[in-house]
Amino acid sequence: MITRLLNKVFRRAHALGRPPTVVGKGSHNIRHEQISQAARRTTATLQEHGYLAFVVGGAVRDLLLGVQPKDFDVATNATPEQVHALFRRSRIIGRRFRLVHVMFGGETIEVSTFRGGHDENAGTDEHGRILRDNVWGTQEEDARRRDFTVNALFFDPQREEVWDWHGGVNDLRVRKLRMIGDPVKRYREDPVRMLRAARLSAKLGLDIERGTRAPIRELASLLRNVPEARLFDELVKLLMSGQAERCVRALHAEGLDRDLLPTLDAALRDPVAERFVMAALANTDARILEDKPVSPTFLLSALLWGDVLRTWQAAEARGEKPVPALLEAMQAALDGQAKRLAIPRRFDAGMKEIWLMQPRFLQRTGQRPFRLLENPRFRAGYDFFRLRCESGELDIAIADWWEDFQHANPVDREALLVREPAAEGAPRKRRRRRGPRRAPGAGAEA
Repeated sequence: MITRLLNKVFRRAHALGRPPTVVGKGSHNIRHEQISQAARRTTATLQEHGYLAFVVGGAVRDLLLGVQPKDFDVATNATPEQVHALFRRSRIIGRRFRLVHVMFGGETIEVSTFRGGHDENAGTDEHGRILRDNVWGTQEEDARRRDFTVNALFFDPQREEVWDWHGGVNDLRVRKLRMIGDPVKRYREDPVRMLRAARLSAKLGLDIERGTRAPIRELASLLRNVPEARLFDELVKLLMSGQAERCVRALHAEGLDRDLLPTLDAALRDPVAERFVMAALANTDARILEDKPVSPTFLLSALLWGDVLRTWQAAEARGEKPVPALLEAMQAALDGQAKRLAIPRRFDAGMKEIWLMQPRFLQRTGQRPFRLLENPRFRAGYDFFRLRCESGELDIAIADWWEDFQHANPVDREALLVREPAAEGAPRKRRRRRGPRRAPGAGAEA
């Protein structure tokens, strides 16, 4: 017991190169019960075995802002192997930087080891982006490596203390988003930080500090050097943040959409296309706030629709038939976007289904509306079509007709069908009578 206590004291002394500001219980608004039981058990177990352990990053930031986090991450000075040895239901993951996932029922706590300063021999590309980086360090070094001051906050659930290394608590009070260190150097190390600046400022209502904002427009082209998978993950976080409309406007204001979603930049310069995109984003934000399911496929379809529509209309103007023209436009939009941001193929099929349904909503005669209702993606296709109508691209009366048709009983549906008047003087089509059906194998006598 004494040995464990001494180890604990010496580890803490070693970890602190310079002391942080410690905000004690009663001086902040985080309550013990707001931390998930799994996160509390994880930190408590690590501390009982002589390690430092804190809830970190976005969870602490959100709690100080009065927002309940959806998940909790933990940082410690224990190595991944030491963490794994303490928790029966855990596994080490990652290659570039190893982490431990600790499972408690349906909740998973991600535990990371404090990261050290950049090695002078760490691999970088010609723009300064770090390629290889997997060094353990102290808590102070870990805090210094984080991007923004509001993300360099550590909360000890046992003592109910916030450890603040870079003035993040005060920045939250004045609603400021400030980079740790030289912004130009930090953006060059990881250009995705520019996207995070736009997302966090919009999502949390923080003003980007002048020095943090100044280099963004000039360095936006560095996003072209980031692996496509990372860019896509960051885009999905932005779209599913519950503040997608504000985030997209922030991207556009900072000039970041040109190198991430060129089609979005073009759409926001077209009044009708802008209304459609913003309506789709606002609709998704409302569903997230109401805790309803949302689909990245639907949002990606909306963001690329401007490109699809322009190419489709141009192909029809050249005399191509509607469906082949639409197929050509769909593929052109996906191929064009793949040059900047490779959308995983698992989303392609759903996006194409939504797009291919659009001309079918203009067909309101015969059995076509009934067949469209049976499509498994009808609701997504209809929501997409209605947003097109509400944004002024099409007549809203058509969307209202579909609203009535899908909720009507079978008899009323028949009455709602649009009757195509026969041309004056045109002969009535006579149904061709079929002869008696032959039995299988029957034929003329030899």
